[in-house]
Amino acid sequence: MSDTLQQILTAVGGLAAGIACAAALLVQQSRLLARACRDARHDDITGLPNRRALLAAAQRRLRAGRPFGLIIIDLDRFKQVNDTFGHATGNDVLTEIGRRLTALRRPVTVAARLSGDEFAVLVDGDLDDTAGAAYLAQRAIMATPVLLPDRAWPVAASVGYSIARLGVDVTGLLAEADLAMYHAKRAGGGVRRYEPSMAPTTPTRRPRDDR
Repeated sequence: MSDTLQQILTAVGGLAAGIACAAALLVQQSRLLARACRDARHDDITGLPNRRALLAAAQRRLRAGRPFGLIIIDLDRFKQVNDTFGHATGNDVLTEIGRRLTALRRPVTVAARLSGDEFAVLVDGDLDDTAGAAYLAQRAIMATPVLLPDRAWPVAASVGYSIARLGVDVTGLLAEADLAMYHAKRAGGGVRRYEPSMAPTTPTRRPRDDR
């Protein structure tokens, strides 16, 4: 084999190796980017979509003019779990609640964890669809106790919901559902629909309680 041919083959082999390395690096970078994008839109404890993902999904429906509703769910007395058994057990409870909400069928399309012990559900449909989904979500959460280290904890939840309509953006809709949930919690639990009479006359931050 001539020296020239040997040099050509060596160069081609080096080029092929370089291309292969670049392709492998590109695949790895693509996977890391996809993982970062997923992490940015999912809760790291339950694996559910987070607030950002929920709002994006609701915004798409709002732009498309599709009827939908938002449901806010807050676990009652959850602080007792963290205080008694620790945050690791509390995280297990949150994960189990996430599983129960994820198992809900249509018209529920998205189940998300917002923060703490607060979850949200996006419903495709009108008022009746959303109201039905709100009661169904509460029943799913409360159906059976969650098993803790030395006991079965009976889960309870307060639920509020609101319906998309002209003049209300996604953030406002979420705030309405949150306010309805707060009224349900203050009443001792249950499910409440947002009503304009619930709106405070002056902007206030919804107080938290540990019920």
